[in-house]
Amino acid sequence: MTDDNAVRQRDYFLKTRRLGFGHWSADDLPLAFELWGDAQVTRFIGGPFSRVKVQERLEREAASLREYGVQYWPVFLLSNGAHVGCTGLRPYKPEEKIYALGFHLRPAYWGQGFAFEAASAAIAWAFGTLGANALFAGHHPANEASRAVLKKLGFRFTHEQLYAPTGLMHPSYLLPRPHAE
Repeated sequence: MTDDNAVRQRDYFLKTRRLGFGHWSADDLPLAFELWGDAQVTRFIGGPFSRVKVQERLEREAASLREYGVQYWPVFLLSNGAHVGCTGLRPYKPEEKIYALGFHLRPAYWGQGFAFEAASAAIAWAFGTLGANALFAGHHPANEASRAVLKKLGFRFTHEQLYAPTGLMHPSYLLPRPHAE
């Protein structure tokens, strides 16, 4: 991680106890490449990805934010600005207000509850601010950590779905909007 990116002042639109959520910009290519260019991070999603592919990913994230108001937001430690990874949403069935939840964390932050913390905040934002009706999520069949996080978040298995980047059927889950009491 470059020191310039760690200390860059960011505006967070969403915060948890330990994390701040920002928006990707073209200036974030080094951070994005450290994340999606990492073979450990991307082994279950078809990576690692080249610098060109990561730049294309950043452009898609920016387009998703413009068109749908969501992206896989970059997530940082509030304590020191270190880049933890990304967590966020993308349109899944936008006509039904169903969004897909995802999270990718850098290895230094695995096993510390950051995926659950960040995903919980994204879920609350999706149902509260965005007015989502449900959230979809999937994971590589060998990714037990993601399976455990999704179950802890309350997602329920619904089906297996082909994920083109891996060529495999991925377990898929749905989290319906909580009923108001």
